[in-house]
Amino acid sequence: MSSAACRPRKWGQTDVRERPRILWVSGANTGFAFQPQEDVNMYRFCKSPLAANILAATACIALSASAGAQGVPDMNTLTAGQAATDLCAGKYTSEALVSAALERAKAHAHLNAFITLDEAGALKAARAADKARKGGAACKPLGGVPVVVKDNIEVAGLPSTAGTPALKDFVPKADAPVTAKLRRAGAIIIGKTNMHELAFGVSGYNTAFKTGAEFGVRNAWDRSRIAGGSSSGSGAAIGARIVAAGLGTDTGGSVRIPCALNGCASLRPTGGRYPQGGIAPISHTRDTPGPMASSMADVELLDRVIAGGKASKAIPAADLKKIRVGVVAANQANLDADTKAAMEMAVAKMKAAGVTVVDVEMPKLGELNGAVGFPLALYEAHDDMVAYLKKSGSGVTIADLAKGISSPDVKGTYDGLVIPRKLPGPNNTLVDARPAYDAAMKQSRPALQSLYRKTFADHKLDAIVFPTVPKVAIASNPESSSLANFGLYIQNTDPGSNAGIPGLQIPVTLGASSRLPVGLELDGPAGSDRRLIAIGLALEQVFGRLPAPPKN
Repeated sequence: MSSAACRPRKWGQTDVRERPRILWVSGANTGFAFQPQEDVNMYRFCKSPLAANILAATACIALSASAGAQGVPDMNTLTAGQAATDLCAGKYTSEALVSAALERAKAHAHLNAFITLDEAGALKAARAADKARKGGAACKPLGGVPVVVKDNIEVAGLPSTAGTPALKDFVPKADAPVTAKLRRAGAIIIGKTNMHELAFGVSGYNTAFKTGAEFGVRNAWDRSRIAGGSSSGSGAAIGARIVAAGLGTDTGGSVRIPCALNGCASLRPTGGRYPQGGIAPISHTRDTPGPMASSMADVELLDRVIAGGKASKAIPAADLKKIRVGVVAANQANLDADTKAAMEMAVAKMKAAGVTVVDVEMPKLGELNGAVGFPLALYEAHDDMVAYLKKSGSGVTIADLAKGISSPDVKGTYDGLVIPRKLPGPNNTLVDARPAYDAAMKQSRPALQSLYRKTFADHKLDAIVFPTVPKVAIASNPESSSLANFGLYIQNTDPGSNAGIPGLQIPVTLGASSRLPVGLELDGPAGSDRRLIAIGLALEQVFGRLPAPPKN
């Protein structure tokens, strides 16, 4: 029997191109994925005497598993922008590309990267994109390209759980504004990604949802390690090259930390640059959606799509000989050996490329940031979530939400601090959050913003540069969500978040001993997002893109 007999066609009454939706909604006591019946039928057929020999049977099974994916380029190197160009030129179909992404997602179920994988919806959208292109429709910036969206960002018709059990049945009727912008640009959302529960953490160790054998979103490079948080699943999915790009959200480091640990690029935009509606919140002052991608070119593309306006045209890489960056000693604390060596290498390469690197001081940076971070996020979390739940129409109250929280670290934060509106005080006491919040908004945050403005202006800096996180990914287990680890991993990302300035994460290298990704962050003045991206495009040429991770 020739392998041509296994081309996509009807077997009995079932067409292998018309697969049922796969919906992973797996919790502490459940973890499942529906296996399409036609795949079972295909397997039985290929094992029958009609399959003349082992090689033919093997080819049959392989072809059925990747039906429609022939002709798709190497997913390990493909960018979203290149895919859009290829699709526009008719080099392959969106259906083939989306099928390949879905197969990779299922093959990487052990990463726990997805809460919902929408196979039927994604394939339907892909076929529509192919039909429109063949009909002469104008090509779109992301036309037919598969992407992922973090599960606290609403996507019409798909569950929007925010990684917590109380919202597992909430299916919004409309897209969040950022989602709508992606769809208008032609992007195809293949699924909703797992996350640190309610976005309250940096490890991604969520005990509410899993598709693999163990809890916690797993690192794309080493499944025994954390993926980082809170946009854990988006980081793991992009790091594993399931897709080239997607969306996360960032309150204190949540698009940058997962990309640092999984080897992808990301942007926390200037506060207010992107619309914030339709996203389960922590803090309206600090929250923002952000693009995550395997290349800087795709970060630029996603920013262009989401921001629009003056950012509607592609920008070239910056001239590094005209770039001036600062290094702050406080950002170099607590580094492991791999991160320290990578930072030194990165600075040396930047200098060799013509970047001017200067040491700068930021007096009281830690003190000011400490007076802003927890008071702002923990106080706003209560009222912002109450307002979101009411507007969403989910039918869930904040009491329902808190009662259903699965992850112990998040449960403790909600029950002990968010619900009673408290903050940690001296000698293991709790104090009312409102006075500290008022002081943060009226005094400490303006002072922090002023410190950044003064530092950029006095030293004529385009950016401040530092290791995104002090250490490579640590072991994934309940202890990875400790308060000490939380403080460590937001050490460098949190201050810029509280000031509302943009921060760009760029993969730099693999650690010399760990062979895990190490990331570099550039924080720039408020409103300098496109300038930062241009610098990132140039630095990616200096550092080179990381290879795809080994099979994990």
